Parts: sequence; C-alpha cells; structure tokens
Amino acid sequence: MRRFFSPAQLGHAPTLELHNGAFTAYAEVPARAETILRAIGGAEAPADRGEAPILAVHDSDYCRFLREAPALWRAAGRSGDAIPYVFPVVGRRPLRLDRIDALLGRYSFDATTPLTPDSWAAAYGSAQSALAATHAVLAGERVAFALSRPPGHHAGADYAGGYCHLNSAAIAAQAARDAGVARVAILDIDYHHGNGTQDIFARRGDVFFASVHADPATDYPFYWGHADERGEAEGEGATLNLPLPQGTTLDPFRRAQGAALDAIARFAPGLLIVSFGADTWEGDPISRFALRTPDYALLARDIAGGGWPTAIVMEGGYAVDALGANVASFLSGF
Repeated sequence: MRRFFSPAQLGHAPTLELHNGAFTAYAEVPARAETILRAIGGAEAPADRGEAPILAVHDSDYCRFLREAPALWRAAGRSGDAIPYVFPVVGRRPLRLDRIDALLGRYSFDATTPLTPDSWAAAYGSAQSALAATHAVLAGERVAFALSRPPGHHAGADYAGGYCHLNSAAIAAQAARDAGVARVAILDIDYHHGNGTQDIFARRGDVFFASVHADPATDYPFYWGHADERGEAEGEGATLNLPLPQGTTLDPFRRAQGAALDAIARFAPGLLIVSFGADTWEGDPISRFALRTPDYALLARDIAGGGWPTAIVMEGGYAVDALGANVASFLSGF
C-alpha cells in the first residue's frame, strides 16, 4: 500500500488548547504522526499539486487568514499561539473586520485550534498527502493511505475547529470529481462527527457522506451529526449520520458501519474516501468508545469487501502510545 506524508506536517505544534473549561496541553501533537510512521514503515512525500485543489473547496479569504493570522497576532503585540476567544452570534450581520481577534472568531468555531507560524504549511502538506493518495488510487492503486496530520474533517469551507484547518478528505473528494469520477463517497469513522465535511457537501448529490460517530447530544461537536440531518436541496438523502452512545464496542459499531456501507453500495461510487479516526479506541484520552486494536483490521476488511477504489485519510486518535498499532491494524485489513 502506498503511504504519503509531508515532513512539513510536523511543524504545527501549538502548546495549549481550551478543553473542558481550562487550558490544557495540546492533544494533537506531532508525535501522533511520528508514531504512525514508525508503525507503518514510513511514507513517501507527496507531490505538490498547488493551492488550486484547496481553493476548489475552501474560501480564498479563509485561506489567506490561515496564512496571515500568526503574523497579525504578533503585530498586535501578542505572544504564544493565536487562539480565538470571541465568536459571532448565529445570525449576526456580517462585518468587514481586520482586527486579529475578530478574524480568529470569524474563521473558527471553537478555541481548540490555535494557529502557529507553521500551521499553514502543515495543513497544506496534510492536504497534499490526501491528494497524493487519491491520485494514486485514480492511477490504478486499489488503496492508498494519507497520514493527514493535522486532521481535517472538522474544517468547513471557511472555518477551522477541532484541530482542523483544511479539510483533506473534502479536498480529495473534490479532486476526484474534478478528475472525472462521477460519484464519490466519504465514510467517516472517527469518534467525532465530521461536521466540516458534511457542511461542504450538504447541498450536493454527487458526494455521499456517511458518518459513524459519538452521539452529538453528549459529545463534540454537538451542533452537527444528528440522525435527522440528511442533506439539503440536491443533496437531500446524500448524508447519513449514525450516532452511537458512549461506551460503544465492536459489535454495535460494526453494525452501524455496515449500514453505512450498504448505503454507499446503493450510491455506487467510483471512489471511496475513508476518514479514519483511531480515537474510537478504548483508551483514547478525549473519547469514550471501546474498540480494541484487533477490531480495526476487521472493520477495514468489511470496508475493503465493498471493492471500491479507496483513499484512506487520517483523522483523529490521541492515545499516542497506541496510535501506531491501531493505524497499522486498520491498514492491515486492506
């Protein structure tokens, strides 16, 4: 299996995040990628396909903000990482504001996603890794893996959140569409709902989004991922959310994933993108499912059984010591 990772992805290393009402050590650390690389035997650097595939998904002003925010933060006399602390109320009239504090709130939905001078390069490299895996599959590989760190599925077209800046899975899906794949499916099996991916494709019928995740009635991101969200307009019915309770073990997770795979089979995609998060593992420090390391190989075999050309894009997983083994188990299933 071809595997892709850019060394630039290690540069993003914030120190703190706001979690459960207090500032704590940042959980999405570079060591996540390093332990995965050791477990899977390394990865090749992706080709640089430029910013055009990113701008096919993300707003250009938002991308400029990601590039410029750290310098604006320092120009305002601030030290440390750029972290938003004020957010516009839903429905508030849009304003053209240039102060960095206002921009951070305008382009973020939480305070867990700081920006550093290296964040743009890392997110850009993460997207390029996903593009490389996708194009490898389009060129004939049955499956390829993108170690997309930082993750991406919480990032919308014009907002960051949940450790995510650029939505690598969505960028990959759009690139496949632009390459001529008529129908693309995304299966998101991270503990947390992929709200950014859902938002990006909610009104489209050419990209099917299915997500198995923790019930947002109890878990982040709360405001997305409920079972009654099925898409809008031309995308009505092209979104499938399968929320599960805390404590979920293999059997109910596998049944939910099976329902998602059945729906994907009916959609008949030319390409499958898997947003894979290993934060469903029983010992993850910020999540509450109870999957075990061998379970990932079984779940992957079920996905591979669909026979679709597949690009796997890494999302969450924060138990660093176990993360490499969990990812290796999942990849072994293919």
